[in-house]
Amino acid sequence: MPTEVQEETFTLEELLAGLKEMHRLILWNDDFNTFDHVIHCMMKYLDYSESQAEKIAWKVHNEGKCAVLEGSFTEMEIYRKILQQEGLTVSVE
Repeated sequence: MPTEVQEETFTLEELLAGLKEMHRLILWNDDFNTFDHVIHCMMKYLDYSESQAEKIAWKVHNEGKCAVLEGSFTEMEIYRKILQQEGLTVSVE
């Protein structure tokens, strides 16, 4: 008995969306960056409001880390490099 094979078709958009596994950019607490510097970087590079950036700074201070952005690995790597050049401790998960 022959096996029937059903062919599936996908758009390019659907294929690319399937390849984009979500990653998170993590900001870590450290002993050398000031609250003002962290807030400045969150506002300048990640487009957070001052209030949002302050909440992130406090969360990092109190909990040791905070996820500050989510997206593709490539996007997160770009932001990781930018923030590391500013002296922040960041990683991609």
